[in-house]
Amino acid sequence: MTDTILVLIEDTLAPVDIQHLLALHAGEELEYRVLVPADSERPLLPTIVDDLGLGEIKDALARLRGKEPTVREATATAEERLGATLAEFAAAGRRATGAVVSDDPLPAVRETVASGEVRELAVVTYPHAWLDTFHQDWASRARDVLQVPVLHLYSGTSELG
Repeated sequence: MTDTILVLIEDTLAPVDIQHLLALHAGEELEYRVLVPADSERPLLPTIVDDLGLGEIKDALARLRGKEPTVREATATAEERLGATLAEFAAAGRRATGAVVSDDPLPAVRETVASGEVRELAVVTYPHAWLDTFHQDWASRARDVLQVPVLHLYSGTSELG
């Protein structure tokens, strides 16, 4: 049985993200399992803080007006992100599988880890000022309940969250 690295993402992984993940276990034969939440219910205040912090005033105003993606739109976006990420793993010569999960990914993460094949969880997200500061981000929440190491990487960088 091959060890699995569970990868939780909020956006398509770029080639640099794949290289950062692979470099963590250079020379090892591992499988990768990617989970992408269909994010249709983003928390209002943290999302607005992130949008304003990035200078995305138009997005912040849309959020205030209640413009959330429908479950169907969020699922389609998540499926696109998953497909593109699996293609990036394949381009790097690594085997990866994946699934789109519900808006709150922690139940799916717990279930996957409970299978016994997951060696660690790598969470790859953009920085989120509010969630990261108050330890409400996916990685912090996962560390509280999982019995495997949890690593939080920021998309497109080698920075740790």
